[in-house]
This record gives sequence, structure tokens and C-alpha cells, in this order.
Amino acid sequence: MPVQIPGWLRGVSYAIYGFLYLPILLIVIYSFNRARFGLVWTGFTFDWYVSLFQNQIAWQATQNTLILALVSTLISTVFGSLLGYGLYRYRFPGKNAFQGLMLLPVIIPDIVMAITLLLFYQFLRYYTGLFELGLWTMILSHITFQVSFVAIVVRSRLQLLDPTLEEAAHDLYANTWQKLRYVTLPLAMPGILAGALLAFTLSIDDFVISFFTSGPESLTLPTLIYSTVRRGVTPEINALSTLILLVTLAVVMGTTLLGRPRQGSSSSKINQ
Repeated sequence: MPVQIPGWLRGVSYAIYGFLYLPILLIVIYSFNRARFGLVWTGFTFDWYVSLFQNQIAWQATQNTLILALVSTLISTVFGSLLGYGLYRYRFPGKNAFQGLMLLPVIIPDIVMAITLLLFYQFLRYYTGLFELGLWTMILSHITFQVSFVAIVVRSRLQLLDPTLEEAAHDLYANTWQKLRYVTLPLAMPGILAGALLAFTLSIDDFVISFFTSGPESLTLPTLIYSTVRRGVTPEINALSTLILLVTLAVVMGTTLLGRPRQGSSSSKINQ
């Protein structure tokens, strides 16, 4: 029989959900407010979305954000997956110390990491003349912390796998590459995709590290929103936040639908 939820617990749950999601709902509502400033509702309009699509600075920031997130996610997913697999599969001297160093980008505050990266780039620029602050330094900076998150997720996924599956592949005369390609990689793919989505989200959301390692022509959406909010929250920022929210919901729903098992394919496999 289903357990009856107490009324007070249900009320607390509703209050928590309201506290979490009402601010997001207000952003969506006020993105259609005709008033330029303030919270007084003066009428419904799409003008702020039209103005946002005509804003070349916002489009350039969006382009930089997508390039930064996609490139850093792709590189960090490859290296993070290899790192997670290596920590799961092999034993070597200093493995525990290496695992501790891998966790440093996860636990170090963003402001500390941003300052250290900025000083490192300035040091390299002073002695080599390279590493001018810009989009590529931001990509390298994002990779430094994304790799750790991907490696942790992939290693956790691999630790949940049944080792007898790889042993069975070895008994069927599969070499190391075949075992990795046809057994380990498909089983680890949910963890790799989860790590890639986490890395992409962290890159889109990051402000502190991007702010310290960016150049004058590498504006991203978080830095654009920060510079605009300092002069006051405008409906254009609400419209931009609403669009980001809609894209995020679409990605999450699409990922959920793709990860849902198909009954038809399952039944056909069983019949075969």
C-alpha cells in the first residue's frame, strides 16, 4: 500500500519548490513586461526579444560561449574518459596521491583557481610572448577543471560494471582493443555522456574563471550579463535568461527521451 504523506511535509515540500522556482517564473514573466525598469507591470510585449535578436554584442557573446563550451567539453571528455579509465584499470606507484591531485580542481574555490591561471598565463606571456588572453586561454582554463569532473563520473561508472563481462570477452579471444571497443566503451558510454553534459553545463555557467582569463574580444554570456546587471536588470536580460532556460529544458528533455529504453526494440531483440 502507498504511504500517506503527512500534510505538514507536503506543505514544506511545496514551499521549497516555490522558493526554488518562483524566481525563475518571475524572470520569464517580466521578460514580456513593457516597462524598461522596475517591477510595475505596464503591458505585454515581445519588443525585448526583438531587441535582443538585434543586439550584435549579445550574439557575439553567444557565439563565444558556444565555442568555448563545445571545444572545452570535447577535449575534456576525451582526456577525462581516458583518465577515469586509467585510474579504474591500472595500478601504479603514487596512484592515491594522483587521485587526490585530480580532486583539487573540484574543491579549490573558483576565485583561487582563476587568479592562479591568470598569473600562469602572464608568466608564460612574459617569457615566451605567447598566451595572449582571449578565447583560447579561456578554453584551456575550462579544460583544467572539466577534466576532473569527467574523470570522476567515468571512473564511478566503470566501478559499477561487472568485471566478469570483460573476463568473458577475454575468454572469447578478444584482444585489448576489441574488449575496450565492444565491451567496456558501450558499457561506460552513459558515464561518458553524463560527464560531457556536466562539463558543458559547468562551462556555460562559469563566470569567475572566464572573467579573469578572458580578453577584450572574448565576451561570453555570463560576463555580458554581469556587466549589464551592474547598470540595472533590464527586460533584455530577462529575455536572454528565458531563452537560456528554454534551451536548457529542451536539452534535458531530449537527453531523457534518448535515454529511455524503447519497448519495440527490446521486444524485437528478445524475439530474435
